[in-house]
Amino acid sequence: MSEGTMHQPAQRDQSDQQRAKRLHRVLVCAAAVPVMLIAAGCSSDSGSADGAGKETAGLGATTSADATAAPTVQAAAYKKLPEPCAVLSKKTLADLVPKGAKSGKEGTSSDTASRGSCSWTSLDNNGVKGSQFRWLNVSLLRFDSSQTQGEGDKLAAAYYAKQVQEAQSVTGAKNAKAEPVAGAGDEATAVRYDLKKKEGAFKQQTVVARVENVVVTIDYNGAGLAGEKTPSADTLAKAAEKAVKEAVAAVTSANGTGTGAGSGGASSTPSKSSSKAPSKAASPSPSKSAAKSSAKSPTATASSSASSAAGKS
Repeated sequence: MSEGTMHQPAQRDQSDQQRAKRLHRVLVCAAAVPVMLIAAGCSSDSGSADGAGKETAGLGATTSADATAAPTVQAAAYKKLPEPCAVLSKKTLADLVPKGAKSGKEGTSSDTASRGSCSWTSLDNNGVKGSQFRWLNVSLLRFDSSQTQGEGDKLAAAYYAKQVQEAQSVTGAKNAKAEPVAGAGDEATAVRYDLKKKEGAFKQQTVVARVENVVVTIDYNGAGLAGEKTPSADTLAKAAEKAVKEAVAAVTSANGTGTGAGSGGASSTPSKSSSKAPSKAASPSPSKSAAKSSAKSPTATASSSASSAAGKS
């Protein structure tokens, strides 16, 4: 065998080895392509997911911010109250409490801009003929607007409704009657009833009025003691209604609107949220800064004073 013939298998072997190496590289590259595509695809999906996540997070953040934004609450119309013992004219006091017109007693309050009251007691002693007793109380309560409780006039409206309900639910009251009162703020109701006490027959009048974010309550009662004639309920009712109108006018005047005490006028700018009939909504708490008035309840005061009057006659 020639030397050329001996080299041919070796050359073929080398050629075969080179072809095998090339085929191996092709196969390896071919196998690597799907992996790269998959990796690229995963990378692309991952980027889209991240973008979607960021968009979702952004929308969530916006929604959360909108949800937590506090709503705007309209400020209360009235910022202060008049002096409670000065809301009624001298003439009105002389008519309602003739023997006590100058003896008004102001209730204690740590925040006179939110709460105030004044009471008068009158005892007209006619000796053996008996005595005429009168008791008058004016109560003023102002509500502020707040983010937690709402607008002042709505809080006042709820309190007004509760006051009217309570006046109609007095224990032992007879011949109770309630009717609206015109010309006294945004809404007003007069409640009258008879109350029998050991000292005599008392005629009770309670008139509740609301003007904007302030509630005015007039309690007025009278009795004929030791044989004296029982006063007319109609006369007492008219006097109480006159008093509440003056008190409402004093509130509006103190805040720069309406007319002053003694005019009998009503608010010149009634609230748009005023209701025609008392609401049954529960009363919210009054302004936290307001202190409770020290004035006694009408019937309790009347009973106490009447006992003294009966003892003196």
